Amino acid sequence: MIDGFLERLWWRAPVVPLVRLAGPVGEIGLRRGLTLARVEPLLEAAFAIRRAPAVALAVDCPGGSAVQSALIAARIRKLAESKKKPVLVFVEDVAASGGYWLASAGDEIFCDPSSILGSIGVISAGFGLVEAIGRLGVERRLHATGPQKGLLDPFQPEREPDLEVLREIQAGILDEFLAQIRARRGERLKIAPAELTSGRVWTGRRAVELGLADGLGQAHAVLRERFGENLRIRRIESRRSFWRARLGLDGADVVGEVATGLDDRAARHRLGAGA
Repeated sequence: MIDGFLERLWWRAPVVPLVRLAGPVGEIGLRRGLTLARVEPLLEAAFAIRRAPAVALAVDCPGGSAVQSALIAARIRKLAESKKKPVLVFVEDVAASGGYWLASAGDEIFCDPSSILGSIGVISAGFGLVEAIGRLGVERRLHATGPQKGLLDPFQPEREPDLEVLREIQAGILDEFLAQIRARRGERLKIAPAELTSGRVWTGRRAVELGLADGLGQAHAVLRERFGENLRIRRIESRRSFWRARLGLDGADVVGEVATGLDDRAARHRLGAGA
């Protein structure tokens, strides 16, 4: 009888689904990261739990594709509004650049005092190999239908018209990024516009002071304080194949997973998130 009573209490306990968004955003070459196609099924499963009073997201992302960041964030908001559920975001190590774009989709953002948040801006990086191919005796042959078809070709000297196009593209993406942050954070921001777009990062404690986050705290503690000690946190994860479950990877994905890990680690150390 007691066991049955406890079982009924367990069944009636509130449930909050938790979706983890970890790793770089987007797919470039062999790098496999967060994309709408990958995370949408997880988000839909989380918001489909009717008796859940909220949906929690654990974000641990150093950035990546602006387009995929925007698509994922927009999908989170669409689901939150249609299901009428608040979204609580918990930043783990990093929510920088595209990672902060994802975090901004939440109604509230919590982080650890040592989390890294920010890096609001747009970056483009590459190499100039003009002198290198000259020393090797390599002749560059490029045939294009327009003067900017070979934009920022690394085997040719940089040209001012190319840089003007790049600056225009970056400015447009930054405008979209800022529109997202201002729409989601609004009057909670306590930071000058120039500092907000400086591209720098802040620790979690400072991010709370600046209004980039709402409080310090970890998912289990905050959620149980909010919804009760008998709360059940249900992790929403993708189903893994038989071999992935045993080896930790799908055989065909080994190279992509390694590339993603190296790229992710490099980005985290660049942000000072390594110890």
